[in-house]
Amino acid sequence: MSYENICFATEEHIALITLNRPQRRNALSMALMQELIDCLDAIGSRRDLRTVILSATGNVFCSGHDLSEMVGRDESEYRQLFEVCTALMAKLQSIPQPVIAEVQGTATAAGCQLAASCDLAIAAEEAAFATPGVRIGLFCSTPMVAVSRAVGRKRALEMLLTGEPIDAHTAADWGLVNRVVVAGELRTETLKLARRISEASDMVVGLGKHAYYAQIDLDQAKAYSYAQDVMTRNALAQDAQEGISAFLEKRVPGWTGQ
Repeated sequence: MSYENICFATEEHIALITLNRPQRRNALSMALMQELIDCLDAIGSRRDLRTVILSATGNVFCSGHDLSEMVGRDESEYRQLFEVCTALMAKLQSIPQPVIAEVQGTATAAGCQLAASCDLAIAAEEAAFATPGVRIGLFCSTPMVAVSRAVGRKRALEMLLTGEPIDAHTAADWGLVNRVVVAGELRTETLKLARRISEASDMVVGLGKHAYYAQIDLDQAKAYSYAQDVMTRNALAQDAQEGISAFLEKRVPGWTGQ
């Protein structure tokens, strides 16, 4: 797959997507978002790819929407822009493969939303996160959806109302990222996590990821009812029977993806 604003490569069973607009601080232009959606959609249909790493070139992970595309537009154009952005965030969570954000620098506004929408995130110590739209008269309403689900109400509102950035260690403490590492170990640690996930049955991982997002906003009774159905279907799968048998027999399982 060839793109103008992102790079795509593979390593073992891992898809590597890189935002590649460093001259624009990897801003989410309409073209870049559409390329990301297309790339993720293609990855989602491939059984040979089991995890995705989303990284960026330059010193900034993503500065949010490309503000040059947000001046003097009409209502339909703004609505389309935010619909495409929402579709991108949904695509990250709807493909079967877990997506890991590898955050090397600043992630602001919709860039913070992008990191928060990934299933997992590892950040370098130099990374920072902010939703500063309030400072320029455009409240980060769509980033608010992903960020508030990651860090909780009070912390999200502090970020949204002040626009002040939080550092990587605070982001980890608040739950926005999984862990923080020194910059020189960022790719190594991200690959380590991706490889660990890739050891499991791709069918089971995809089923589990879908089930997680399906139940997370249900009340407890409905969530348990849904999860029971999922686990029953999972238990009947060949990979579940193989995994249980391998554990009991103290051997490495042979996954079939069934």
